[in-house]
Amino acid sequence: MQAGADACGFIFAPSPRQVSIEQAKQLAAFVPPPVARVGVFVDADSAFIRRAIDEVGLTSVQFSGSEAPEDCDAVGVPVIKVVAVGTDFGFEKAEPFRGHAAALLLDTYDPQRAGGTSRAFDWHTVGDRPGWAPMFVAGGLHCGNVGEAVACLRPFAVDVSSGVESAPGIKDHDRIAEFCAAVRAADGEDPS
Repeated sequence: MQAGADACGFIFAPSPRQVSIEQAKQLAAFVPPPVARVGVFVDADSAFIRRAIDEVGLTSVQFSGSEAPEDCDAVGVPVIKVVAVGTDFGFEKAEPFRGHAAALLLDTYDPQRAGGTSRAFDWHTVGDRPGWAPMFVAGGLHCGNVGEAVACLRPFAVDVSSGVESAPGIKDHDRIAEFCAAVRAADGEDPS
């Protein structure tokens, strides 16, 4: 938050970054308003999602699995729906989520993992985006390439995890600050 992040993610899906609801509650105590608290889920049980929202004070959720559009309607907070970008990518894959998801997050397709690949997709293949939802971008971002991603895609937001870590699951304060400065510079803001 000190570096200027607008959101903080809590990973509830299997990952080196996974936290329990209790751990997320403890960490969320350090997240001041207006910084968003985003819970990241992959095909999670609806009762678990509801409990995480209530106990952690999540302001939105990110669905990174094969959740249905109706699942977005059931959580009671805005949903960021991940759309995997592979060789056959097209925004028509996101169309069923029109009116259900508050935003779309483009991330690198991987047949084995729902995110967290540390690999960028080809930003030049995305094409025209739908106008019905803000677009977020993730996938292999770090301070050395986020400026190019922003220039190419002009997303509403960028999402980073492994690109600001010193080891899997261990965030590095200096890398976070460098990343946030690179995003601000790409947006034409004063990075200081």
